[in-house]
Amino acid sequence: MSASSASAASSDSAASTDSTGSFDSTGSDPAESDAPAGSGGPGAHPPLHLAVALQDAGWHPAAWREPGARPRELFDAGYWTDAVREAEGGLLDFVTFEDSLALQSDDPLRPDDRTDRVRGRLDAVLTAARVAPLTRGIGLVPTLVATHTEPFHLSKAVATLDYVSGGRAGLRVQIASQPHVAAHFGRRTLPPFGREDLERPGVREVVAELFDEAADYVEAVRRLWDSWEDDAEIRDAATGRFIDRDRLHYIDFEGRHFSVKGPSITPRPPQGQPLVAALAHDTIPYRLVARAADIGFTTPHDAGHAARIVAEIRAEQQSAGRARDTVHVFGDLLVFLDQDARTARARRARLDAALDEPYLGDAPVFAGTAAELADHLLELRQAGLTGFRLRPADADHDLKAITRGLVPELQSRGAFRRSYEAATLRGLLGLSRPANRYATARA
Repeated sequence: MSASSASAASSDSAASTDSTGSFDSTGSDPAESDAPAGSGGPGAHPPLHLAVALQDAGWHPAAWREPGARPRELFDAGYWTDAVREAEGGLLDFVTFEDSLALQSDDPLRPDDRTDRVRGRLDAVLTAARVAPLTRGIGLVPTLVATHTEPFHLSKAVATLDYVSGGRAGLRVQIASQPHVAAHFGRRTLPPFGREDLERPGVREVVAELFDEAADYVEAVRRLWDSWEDDAEIRDAATGRFIDRDRLHYIDFEGRHFSVKGPSITPRPPQGQPLVAALAHDTIPYRLVARAADIGFTTPHDAGHAARIVAEIRAEQQSAGRARDTVHVFGDLLVFLDQDARTARARRARLDAALDEPYLGDAPVFAGTAAELADHLLELRQAGLTGFRLRPADADHDLKAITRGLVPELQSRGAFRRSYEAATLRGLLGLSRPANRYATARA
């Protein structure tokens, strides 16, 4: 998790909750605030985009101890295939796979020695590639760490995922600010700091530099995806020409921390540019979203907060010269969903009781019914959010509650799709296939 994620853990996660830690969603009436999608009325909105973040046995640290959990299968391909197929059955836009360069820790900036939490995980890109041929409509977005890793390797890995999925790949870029992660690679050192230090000027400068590096990283990756023009492969056996070398391009990228010559070894991906996403909690990562991403995952605790986040990202887009580009802004929520709100809150309390203290991550926590969550999502949509990434507290129970409870509820309100209407992830999100920058320049 990035330093900005750690910052949110102490500032955003507990906001806008009642004494039980659950949202009070009873104040909104979607019948009054949202016309059905496609109705053409003055309040009409396009359907929501909906994604799920997959992590371990669920986002609550005690979820692996639940009766329906499958902790012995967390390192089996079948476990992740089942989860993604469940999400696809709910017609979700995409799933994200968590990853990092260090073992999970209660404090994202420091390692811990806990033995009562899930520790260890599979590689996110390889997991997505294993699942890809077994799914048909849902997008697959693994997490990749820009700090310490090579953009050349990442670009061809995600391009390969785009090929094996038929155009459904993306990546979530994140930074790694921890000294113990830097020690895995031995190429640079980073100063130690904790969540309590994140507002110090010197620490903010370090974090800002890491996010600037991540923006450069994404730019290099995007150029590598474009380094093959779409018609570079001729495959003409009669003439013996497989490629047109004039349609492969050096990218000649020069940044503060790395330079990349190119071209890639992998032809341009089916989507041209696979989706790029980033998690953002404050101004520095909002700037990364605005400069480099197609979608930003944010953690608003109410509609007013959501509106301020959207306004800040749009202003940063303007400053970055991307005002005309579509950049989706999603809200992240950790969810406990049950048939009645009391049961959801009781389940949350039971899981919290297995910990030393109530769990508060970087995202707001919702405990309630599918109808209450639908109310809340539609209220937040009025603030400018275009979709949501939900984090199931229990990977089995809450994922099924999303696909089999929340999705039908949103569909009944005209707020969510009833079929996959595009073959690619960019298409699902209403993003066109971009022109190749080098082909355009050559023309």
